[in-house]
Parts: sequence; C-alpha cells; structure tokens
Amino acid sequence: MVLFGLLLLPILLLLLYFIVRPRPINIPIKNRHVFITGGSMGIGLAIAKQAASEGARISLLARSVDRLQKAKESICQAYEVEVSIFSADVRDYDAVERAIKEAGPIDVLVVNHGVYYMEEFETQGLDVMKTMVDVNLMGSFNVIKAALPLMKDRKDKGPASIALMSSMAGQAGIYGFAAYSATKFGLRGLAEALQQELLVNNIHLSIIFPPVTETSARERMPEITKIILESSPGMKAEEVGKITIQSIKSGSFSIPCRLDGRAVAIATAGLSPQTSFLMASIEVVFAGLFRFVALLLQWRGYEIIEKYNYSHKKQQVE
Repeated sequence: MVLFGLLLLPILLLLLYFIVRPRPINIPIKNRHVFITGGSMGIGLAIAKQAASEGARISLLARSVDRLQKAKESICQAYEVEVSIFSADVRDYDAVERAIKEAGPIDVLVVNHGVYYMEEFETQGLDVMKTMVDVNLMGSFNVIKAALPLMKDRKDKGPASIALMSSMAGQAGIYGFAAYSATKFGLRGLAEALQQELLVNNIHLSIIFPPVTETSARERMPEITKIILESSPGMKAEEVGKITIQSIKSGSFSIPCRLDGRAVAIATAGLSPQTSFLMASIEVVFAGLFRFVALLLQWRGYEIIEKYNYSHKKQQVE
C-alpha cells in the first residue's frame, strides 16, 4: 500500500500541474486605492500603514471619528500618501454605501472590522451573539455589497482584491468561542463562493487567519480558554499587517499568520482555492500528516477540559 502511494504521488502532482494548473497572481499595491474597515486601530491600522509604506492611497472606515483622525495623523506623519477617513457603522448599509461612494473606486478592499465576546455558549446572551453576527458577518455583507459595483467598474482593470479578516477561531472551534467562531467560519464560506463569482472580474479573494494578538483581552476569556491558549503567544498587529499585504500582493486565498496556522490551513484546506503550485503540492502530500497532528492537538484540548472540570467539581465538593 505504501509503495502504491509512492508511485501514485508523482502522477497526482503531474495532474495537478498540467490540468489544475494553479496560477500565480500579482496584485500591485503602489498608487492604488486600499480601503480598510476597522482601520482606526489594531490590525486594521497596521495593514493601513503597511499599504501606505508601499505607496497606496488609503481610506479608513470605523465608527470613532477621534480614533480615525489619530490614525490618519499617524499614517501621514510616517508616509507621504493620501489618507481619507469615513465614520460609519458597518451594520448600517446606507451609511457604508455613502462612505464607499465618496471614497471612489476601490482596488483592494480589506474587510477587517470585527467584535468578539468570549463566553460559554450556554451562558452567553443571545443579544451578545446577535451583535457578533450583525457586525462580523452581516457587516461584511454590507461592505462588500456596497463596494462591488465600484470595484467592477474601476478604470484600472488590473487584478483587484477583497481580503476578509477571519481568525484561527475561523479554522478550528475553540472552547468559549462558539458564537464568534460561527461568524468567522462564515467568512470562509463567503470568500470561497465569492471567488467563483468574481473571477471573471479579475477580483481575487483572500481570507486571513491571525492567532490571538497582543491587543486581545485574555482576561475576559473563560479560564479553560486561557489554559488552552497559554502556549500560544500573542502576535503583534504589525506582523499581521505585513503578512496580510504581502499575501494579498501574491493573490493568496488562505493567509495563515504563523507556522501553527499554516499547519491548520493545510489540514483544513478542503476545496479552498490555491494559486501556488508549491503550496498545492504541499497540501496534497502532507494533508494526512497535518490531519494527524490536528487530531493530537484536539485530543490534548479535550484532556485539558476534562481535567479542569474534574478539578473544579472536586473543589466544589470539598
């Protein structure tokens, strides 16, 4: 069986190269319009600064005018680029549409906004869950739906991009992230389907899967979640921003931000698009191995949960 697999592998890779033919894409950033939601702070601002460093015209959308103004000043002080700011709530389609029309045709749309509340599903309020769905998922629908007509009618017919900010919680469910994970998993389905619809318009989808960042409020996490994630150090927003822009430029669909994220991306590649023959080959060859590693990590997580609950019940009895 092993020998058969070794003989079959080169044939699969040849078929991959000559029939599927993953095609590399180059999406320029310099002198193009990059529109970022949730761009006034954190990862959104880091993405804006990275795009500005490469000569892009920047538009930022967020709710707080004060934070937007400070973000604009910080970009303009560091880079000689045009920066526009727009105050709107992504849940308000009309407000989003007005902002995007005022900003003008978009070459690179980064749908970065999002909110998260971590709590066990049973105790989390439905109003809190609805807020996450409305902002993370419906807000993304609003932004993309408002931007698409202008993106399709852009004068520059070069390759354009729509990048969605998901999370590693959008690759694998994590204790305490049930409702949040549902919204982030939804973005992947949105990206995969939209890629098929927009390919003829030379618009390419990307979805970013950052881990917990240094700005994430770990103190608000359930205790079990803290234990599960304690071995996962926070990532700097600036690192995520740099990886995001570089990956958008290469037309990558799935954008993990760290080695463990890359392993999860390979294990969960499924039917997601792939533009790199090298990465497609790695996914084909190592999918089984990384699935095995993922199962080990999952079992480790279950063990942590069981031990915590046993210890907690024991303390209550005592």
